[in-house]
Amino acid sequence: MKIIVGLGNIGEKYSKTRHNAGFLALDEFTRQLEAKNITCEWKEEPKFKAFVTKFTYEESPVILVKPTTLMNISGEAVTKILNFYKVSEKNIAIIYDDVDLPLGSIRVREKGSAGSHNGMKSIINELGHENFTRIRIGIESRGEIMHKSIELKDFVLGEFTSNEYPIIKEALEKVSEEIDKFIKK
Repeated sequence: MKIIVGLGNIGEKYSKTRHNAGFLALDEFTRQLEAKNITCEWKEEPKFKAFVTKFTYEESPVILVKPTTLMNISGEAVTKILNFYKVSEKNIAIIYDDVDLPLGSIRVREKGSAGSHNGMKSIINELGHENFTRIRIGIESRGEIMHKSIELKDFVLGEFTSNEYPIIKEALEKVSEEIDKFIKK
C-alpha cells in the first residue's frame, strides 16, 4: 500500500494559493486517473482529520490524503492515517510547496529536513523522523517573484498570478509523473 499526502489548507479561500500546491498536485493526479477510468471519490474521514480517496493503481492499493488540519499541524493527520494503516515509511510520500525552489521546479528526495516549511516541521515532529519521500514543488526562489516588502505568509497564501499559472500547471503534470513512479517503485 502507498499513501500519498498533499499538503494545503482546506476551503475555497485557499484553493488556488501557492501554499495549496500539494492539494493541487493530488487534484491533477486524480484528474489523470479519471481520464483512465479510475474513479477517485474524495471522502471526509474525521478520524484521520483528512479527506481521503482509496483505489487500486498498477495492482497496488493507494490512498491519497488531504489533511483538514491547518497547514502548520499537518502532522496530526499524517500520524493518524499512518498509525491506522501501519504503512512502512518507504511507502509514504508528502507533496508540498517550497518557497526556496524556483517556480515550477520539482525536487524529489527520500529523506531530508523540513527547511522553512511549517507543515513539514509538524510532520517530522509527529513522526519523529525524516525518512519518507517528499515531492517539493517550487513556488518562488526568494526574491525572484516575491517582493521584499511582502511577508512570507502573505506570499504563500496568495494565489498564483496569470503569468505563474501555466508554469505551475506544467509542474503539477510533472508531479503526477513522480507520483506514478512512486507508486510503481
